[in-house]
Amino acid sequence: MLGFELLYQPEVVRLYLSLLTESQNYNTLEAAAGALQNLSAGQWTWSNYIRATVRKEKGLPILVELLRSDSDKVVRAVAIALRNLSIDRRNKDLIGSYAMRDLVSNLPSGQQRPAKNLEEDTVVAILNTIHEIVTDSSENARSLIQAQAIEKLVAINRTSQSARETKAASHVLQTVWSYKELRNTLTKDGWNKSHFQPAVTATPKATKNGKPGYDDTTLPLMEKNQDGYSTIDQRDKDCKYKTDDSLADLTEREPLKASGLTQQ
Repeated sequence: MLGFELLYQPEVVRLYLSLLTESQNYNTLEAAAGALQNLSAGQWTWSNYIRATVRKEKGLPILVELLRSDSDKVVRAVAIALRNLSIDRRNKDLIGSYAMRDLVSNLPSGQQRPAKNLEEDTVVAILNTIHEIVTDSSENARSLIQAQAIEKLVAINRTSQSARETKAASHVLQTVWSYKELRNTLTKDGWNKSHFQPAVTATPKATKNGKPGYDDTTLPLMEKNQDGYSTIDQRDKDCKYKTDDSLADLTEREPLKASGLTQQ
């Protein structure tokens, strides 16, 4: 067995899931979620295997519960891990059904931040995860509507002072509106096409660090000239999490059963 293959064994996944279950240390939780994030990134054989293994080891409900953490960095790492894991179609269905309300609860209402006061990077990570979950899944988009997310997304799109948050929210809204079978429900709730269009501003918004808001991606970036995705962004000294930008589904197709996130 090659050295790197040792990282992609069920025992390693079980170790990280054990840490996520038992540790009370935010740094440990962030690191363990970040490890699963990186192992499940990309479209190669081992990342496909890890995504399925996390599900079979009943890791999805562990991660979803950590979305309720009071730690910004834990919520961010977990959200990005869930985004990578949802590349697997089976995981996407489960996460869309059982994690949507926890994801939405972490979103601000425009300029009004939730009690956790999550940082811009974390809000963008959550929005990107939601976007992955609703892409190619009208049922997950329906779950998003039922989670009372549209009001928050429209508020972010129109009033957030962050260009990155605005752009990420806009992508989610456009994807939801693209499902024609959901438009009747949306219009009954008082929404129309204009609510799902990108916000138009005369000048670019600034990011929250004061820099101009010319963010060319709302999706977490992968390192240039790399095959995988790094947890650490070398452009600055902060820990900024990144994930896979691909939206393709894993070839594995298992029938969805009714016993929730602990299904195999």
